[in-house]
Amino acid sequence: MAFLCNLIDATLLIFFLLIAIVAPLVDGQTCLPSHLFPSFLVELKNWYSQEYGDYLVSEKPHFFVGIVWLELLFQWPLSIASVYAIAARKPWLSTTCLMYGASTLTSMVAILTELKFSNRASDKLQMMYFPFLGFALLALVRGLLPRSGKSSGTHRRIGVSRKKRI
Repeated sequence: MAFLCNLIDATLLIFFLLIAIVAPLVDGQTCLPSHLFPSFLVELKNWYSQEYGDYLVSEKPHFFVGIVWLELLFQWPLSIASVYAIAARKPWLSTTCLMYGASTLTSMVAILTELKFSNRASDKLQMMYFPFLGFALLALVRGLLPRSGKSSGTHRRIGVSRKKRI
């Protein structure tokens, strides 16, 4: 079980590091003015939306902008906290993984449903979004797994004596 947790942690560490970098620099362009970003990042986003035909990024429908705000204000800080939790082996990693996984899964269901039923998304574009669904499910699984480490999770307090007040 410890090997499985370590493998999942290593995979999630790479994913969370990627999100910690990409979310503010690329996804942030969806809801913030483009003059706040260096020109090479704006060109990268434009290349991506043209190369993959990502009409959500280029047209910025309201629901998608809301999902990006959710990513920036909730999921991005969780990804940074999760990177720290994995690196420092913090016991609250399960909590951040559950929160991140549930939030991202909800967002991805909305986005993938739009892509599927709009009849505008290519298979290439859908394949860009599906890995995020997989990582959301992996984060949920990690959140449900028992914490890896030396202790079994049961901690006993060493007796603290109290003085009786008369």
